[in-house]
Amino acid sequence: MAYTDFTLEMVETELGVEQRYAAIFPTLADATPPPWLMPQLARGMELALMSEKARSEFIVAPILLAVRELSGGRVSILSGQRLDVDASRRLNGECDFLLSLSEPLPRLRSPLLAVLQAKRNDLEGELGQCAAQMVAAQLFNERADRIGPVYGCVTTGEDWQFLRLDTSGLAIDPTRRYIHQVGAVLAALLAAVE
Repeated sequence: MAYTDFTLEMVETELGVEQRYAAIFPTLADATPPPWLMPQLARGMELALMSEKARSEFIVAPILLAVRELSGGRVSILSGQRLDVDASRRLNGECDFLLSLSEPLPRLRSPLLAVLQAKRNDLEGELGQCAAQMVAAQLFNERADRIGPVYGCVTTGEDWQFLRLDTSGLAIDPTRRYIHQVGAVLAALLAAVE
């Protein structure tokens, strides 16, 4: 079993993480997208409906690159990286994307944020997988003496839903952000990594 097998119920019963709906970024102002992003997304949307991989490459990756640019290059983007933290708890497997507030290196460095590409356009069905990756990221960060909340995001490319894991449990933001409001998506991602 790996991250892909986790549901929200399993995260609660097996990993002991209580869950609730709560606003994570209630007062964020939209970020201004870099000038190249909107034309890139328009071109990407023409191809993104072909497959999940296409959405990942043509919509999600450009948005993450914009976050990197807006952060002044302080955010590393790791695509398809394994996050093997605790095999006994089944916290192992590949992550769609991990963001780190560190220099881009070929190895993981804390702190981490998980971004999960939703399969079959099913945000709710992927929340458990993202939450399990967040538990693993939290353990990874703690081993590096980085204590604090861990953020995650599940996205179809067009819809984005954010999560926060801290000492009080898992908060699932009931507010979704959408590609046509990309400034709100960028603001939430920037807040999560900073």
